[in-house]
Amino acid sequence: MFNFARFGAARLMILLLAAAVPLQLVAAEPEDKDYVERMSREHRDDAPVANPASQRAVLVPVVSARVEYARVGETTVHGFLARPEEATGDLPGVILIHEWWGLNDNIRAMAEQVAARGYVALAVDLYGGKTAQNAVEARELVGLSMENSADIEENLRQAHRYLTTTAGAARVGTLGWCFGGGWSLNTALLMPANIDATVIYYGRLVTDPEALKPLDMPVLGIFGSEDRGITIESVHAFETAMRSLGKDVTIKIYEGANHAFANPSGQRYDPQAAEDAWALTVSFLDRHLKR
Repeated sequence: MFNFARFGAARLMILLLAAAVPLQLVAAEPEDKDYVERMSREHRDDAPVANPASQRAVLVPVVSARVEYARVGETTVHGFLARPEEATGDLPGVILIHEWWGLNDNIRAMAEQVAARGYVALAVDLYGGKTAQNAVEARELVGLSMENSADIEENLRQAHRYLTTTAGAARVGTLGWCFGGGWSLNTALLMPANIDATVIYYGRLVTDPEALKPLDMPVLGIFGSEDRGITIESVHAFETAMRSLGKDVTIKIYEGANHAFANPSGQRYDPQAAEDAWALTVSFLDRHLKR
C-alpha cells in the first residue's frame, strides 16, 4: 500500500508528473485494441485473393519497379513505383497505402492502374516487407504496426519526399483502403501543407475538430452502410466536424455495401459500389491533382 504520509507535496507532485505520460498511453490502448477487434470481425472469413478491383485493365502501358524510398532507423524500406511509359514532364504523385493484408500483388496492380491514369504512383510498405496470407496474420501485423506509429509516420514522410524529389511530383495525393484508409487521413494530418488531396476508403477516422483543424486539402471519404468496423456514426461525426470547420469534404456512403467492398484484395467485393467508387476516386484525383 502506498503511504502518502511519507511524501511531501513537492514529492507527490513529481510523482504525478512522472506518471502522466504512461497514463496517457495506457488510456489510448483500449481504443487501438477495439479497432483491431472490429477489423478482425469484419475480415474473419475473408482472404487476400485478387478480385475485379485489382484486375481492371491498365489503360496505357506503364513502367514499374521495386524501389528503395525510405530508411527508417536502420531499416531500408522498399515500395512499388509505377508511371506511364510514355510520360513526359513532371506528373502528379499518389501515395497508395495498402489494406490490412500488406503490400501484395493486388496493391501493386492498383499502383499500375493509378499510373495509367497519368500519375507517378508509389505503393508504400508499412509492414516491413511482410504480407498476410489470412486474417490471423493480418491482425498480428496491424497490431504490431500500432506499436510503431512513429516509424510509420517517418516512413510516410520519406515516401512524400521520394515522390517530390526523386520522382519529381509537383502535387501529391494519398489513397488508402481499410487500414490504409486510416493512414491516408493520418498522412494528411501529418503533412497538411504538403498533401493536395486525400482519399479514404472506409479507414479509421478522427472526429475531434481540434485535431482536424490543420487539414487544408480536399478530402473524399468512401464508406459502406453495412460496415460494422468503421461505423456510420463515426462517419457522420467526421463529416460534421469537417463541415463545422469549413473543410472541403465529400462523403459517399454506399447503401448495402459492407466493409472492404472495394478492397483490391478480398472476397467482399461489391461490383456496383466498387466501380462507382473507383470512378468517383479517379475524378476526384484528376480534379485536384492535375492542375
